[in-house]
Amino acid sequence: MSENPLAPQRLRFPTDASALTARIWPASATRTDDGELAVGGLTASDLAARFGTPLYVVDERDVQSRAVRVRNAFTEAFERIGTRAHVYYAGKAFLTTQVAAWMAEADLRVDVCTGGELAVALAGGVDPALLGFHGNDKSDAEIARAVEVGVGTIVLDSHEEIQRVSRAAADAGVVQRVRIRINSGVHASTHEYLATAREDQKFGIPLSEAVTAAESVRAEPSLAFVGLHSHIGSQIFDESGFREAARRLMDVHATLVASGPVPELNLGGGWGIDYTEADSAFAPEDVADALATIVAEACAERDIPVPEIAVEPGRYIVGPAGITLYRVGTIKPVTLEASASESATRTYVSVDGGMSDNARPALYGADYTARLARTSDAPAVLSRVVGKHCESGDIVVNDEYLPGDVRRGDLLAVAATGAYCWSLASNYNHVGRPPVVAVADGAARILVRGESIDDLLARDTGVVPEPSAGR
Repeated sequence: MSENPLAPQRLRFPTDASALTARIWPASATRTDDGELAVGGLTASDLAARFGTPLYVVDERDVQSRAVRVRNAFTEAFERIGTRAHVYYAGKAFLTTQVAAWMAEADLRVDVCTGGELAVALAGGVDPALLGFHGNDKSDAEIARAVEVGVGTIVLDSHEEIQRVSRAAADAGVVQRVRIRINSGVHASTHEYLATAREDQKFGIPLSEAVTAAESVRAEPSLAFVGLHSHIGSQIFDESGFREAARRLMDVHATLVASGPVPELNLGGGWGIDYTEADSAFAPEDVADALATIVAEACAERDIPVPEIAVEPGRYIVGPAGITLYRVGTIKPVTLEASASESATRTYVSVDGGMSDNARPALYGADYTARLARTSDAPAVLSRVVGKHCESGDIVVNDEYLPGDVRRGDLLAVAATGAYCWSLASNYNHVGRPPVVAVADGAARILVRGESIDDLLARDTGVVPEPSAGR
């Protein structure tokens, strides 16, 4: 067999369609002596038998290890230039009470962007002083709640929020720490919907208005100006965008230092992870060292103190630690014209989930890696893993080489689904959201229970309850 002409250039024909590339799969992912995929010491078949499919599986030790590695990388890099670094876990990637507790145990702070995420972080035992609150359209109730519980920093996303947060803090009789989110204008190399610092989009205050906004904050007795914030996007592999954004922020930072204290600078997150063999993710040590060098040089050039630094990784910490298990259903080979003189076959492999548990391929054209839970020596065939929803765009893995003997009933695992899959999950077509299970040291526990048909019907006010027994 050879490469299929329908395959994208990034996808190489595999010598072993069962191999697990370590940088894509959870740290504990392995093949047993029988060839079955196992994570956290538990086989895919054991997990599917116990919890059903689809099933989100999170390698607990891998998440914790990655959190500590990021914390250590930034602590050490910025200690070398004489300052401190604070790492906020971006809760939007994947947040439960237990994940929040893992981050606190790893000495990470947590970034939230809605009242719901705030409630989860607090229920997980995170000290509110170690929370950052984002959001481009915070409600008055969300702002009031954040102020009331003592959220460490609120990120101001517009000029009008300055007054709204100021009023809430004055009403509560406190001085609220705030950052100003700046739209740096850096065009990050990522999907348009993941680029968050381009001029024509909803986030932040333009760079040209940063000084005016900071002066407005400083004029409010109930606000304490902490510093600037920047986030250029997500799933980024080109470090030039991070460098340019840091330089632009340092220019404004230096201007503001001349008229008052600016103790911190938040450089955001957005580092990519490896979803496929074609990806090449940064090591956190490399990111930390590069940013520390930029900040140190910029401060030396401007003769200003080095500020404390904050960063906000989410995907990097939790993404590679998660997989999703599916049960294979219908298999449909489709023969297509590859050129004027050549035809080729793509095999459609349907699974029992889809865009309701992973919206990213439909939203961003995101690519993933898939493997059968069992090993196979069958020649690989170009496959497209698709879901059960009533949409032609319901694609889980757009292009992958799977063993040609893939069959109904097989278990199939998709790698690197720890970030943004559960967070973006829906009930489209009235499909219940899958459970999330943490695995470690041969044991599994539910982080979030799955939804049943009864759960879906329980929210429908037209459903008449059945009479109780004995009535």
